[in-house]
Amino acid sequence: MDVSERNTLRELPSIDALLHADGVSELVEFYGRDLVVEGSRAVLDEWRSRLVSSQLNAPITAEIVDELLQWLTAVLSPTLKPVINGTGVIIHTNLGRSPIDPRAMEWAKEISSGYSSLEYDLDSGTRGKRSIHAERLLERLTGAQNALVVNNNAAAVLLMLSALCRDKEVIISRSQLIEIGGGFRIPDVLKQSGAVLREVGTTNKTHLRDYEDAINESTGAILVAHQSNFKIVGFSSTPSLEDLSSIAAASNLPLLYDQGSGALRDLSSFGLDRELTVREALLSGVDLVAFSGDKLLGGPQAGILCGSESLLAAIRRHPLARAVRADKMSLAVLSRTLMSYITGRENLEIPIWRMISRSLDSIERSANAWAAQLKERGITAAVQSGHSTVGGGSLPGSLLPTMLLSIAVENPDILAHSLRISDPPVIGRISGDLLLFDPRTILPEQEQIFLQTIVKYAAI
Repeated sequence: MDVSERNTLRELPSIDALLHADGVSELVEFYGRDLVVEGSRAVLDEWRSRLVSSQLNAPITAEIVDELLQWLTAVLSPTLKPVINGTGVIIHTNLGRSPIDPRAMEWAKEISSGYSSLEYDLDSGTRGKRSIHAERLLERLTGAQNALVVNNNAAAVLLMLSALCRDKEVIISRSQLIEIGGGFRIPDVLKQSGAVLREVGTTNKTHLRDYEDAINESTGAILVAHQSNFKIVGFSSTPSLEDLSSIAAASNLPLLYDQGSGALRDLSSFGLDRELTVREALLSGVDLVAFSGDKLLGGPQAGILCGSESLLAAIRRHPLARAVRADKMSLAVLSRTLMSYITGRENLEIPIWRMISRSLDSIERSANAWAAQLKERGITAAVQSGHSTVGGGSLPGSLLPTMLLSIAVENPDILAHSLRISDPPVIGRISGDLLLFDPRTILPEQEQIFLQTIVKYAAI
């Protein structure tokens, strides 16, 4: 380092001097002294590296303060933020699955911002049980004897198997040894629970006799797992739940069903594939059904067990039950969401059902109106037919007709990236030289900011 470099470095302020510079006291008040000191050290170290490796002049203190503010903003910038989902995937696992009814969120805010009757019986003035807040609604909706809510469906399945099947064989068809997102595998869950996997049948064909031949004195249960994110078609078959219920009952074994999707209503009226509802599964003789709260149910992340009161009593006593229990916010949101089903207002109040039930004419009107507005700003926009998908590991292969807003640009990848890092981020899908957006999954309150963001970046 020569003399001129040393002199240039001496022009940088000390940390103490920087802390007394104009505007820094406000940063200390907002971000805290420790973080501002850390940021000051990082910014000054960066400037020392620049000055040693270049012929730059030392910055004035105001420039350093500006960089300090940028550093602090970057450190505390949230990585979890709201986005605009223009992909057409209704239950988008990577974008938080099901959006929640704002009314349910308001109720959760009221519950969580103060004290609540989470585990307090207001009638008797004694300790109560948190599970009652959603279970009575679930019992009404599904016809179950009892219900239990935990923090997600993986936990529900693990808890069910741990409590009922430890050191026992669990019979399952090879066609149902599934893996879903995040590496969640049924065989791994069985192993973790302490149960012993007993595979029967083949990938495409499993017969009732395969189950009957596998039952022995070590059998703990028969498990059926919904093939949530794929289909086996062609030369294939598997026994019905009714048939499995008969052989399970004859051997005094529980029939357990990982339904997964949380379908509480028939979807065929919307042109989607028929999905067995939780109520129908219980009526077919299933003893316990496990499903998610944030898929087709349209509520918060939760795992729900519905069915036999005696089996759920054993599950509640298991030590794992406390470790995976649902919190007050999830219970509040879930309860409000279930009320929409009970009152028959799910198409109006639950966002995913508004999306699923939205008419093609309504979607086309939105797409045409958006295209017209964008054209007025010089953007090459058009409307084309396409498909939405339910997503979230529900109804694999089922598509809903939709109309897409298409934007033609020279490089759609660059525009897509700009939109992803905007505030709020806008997520679409690329097809050739087009960037496509599906009005079905863009929430009504997001429409204007969506269009403003498109104009901001597409008109460049």
